[in-house]
Amino acid sequence: MDNFARALVIADMVLTKSDYWKVRADRYASFDGGKGAAFVKGQVSLEDLREYAVANGEPKVISGRQEYLENLINRFI
Repeated sequence: MDNFARALVIADMVLTKSDYWKVRADRYASFDGGKGAAFVKGQVSLEDLREYAVANGEPKVISGRQEYLENLINRFI
């Protein structure tokens, strides 16, 4: 029980006392507008996105910042 309580406290600190939400918003910003937002709303299919990708080329590669997020969580543990 103590481990679950400790995990809950850590999760709360990560979500309220770090920049986790900003990093998450930056990572998924492509879903806030354009084809990404249309896909989220169900207005565009995966086939439509495939055709869009073929027509517009490879998207710019953006880091998911995996190691940063791991270190962020480890700071609170």
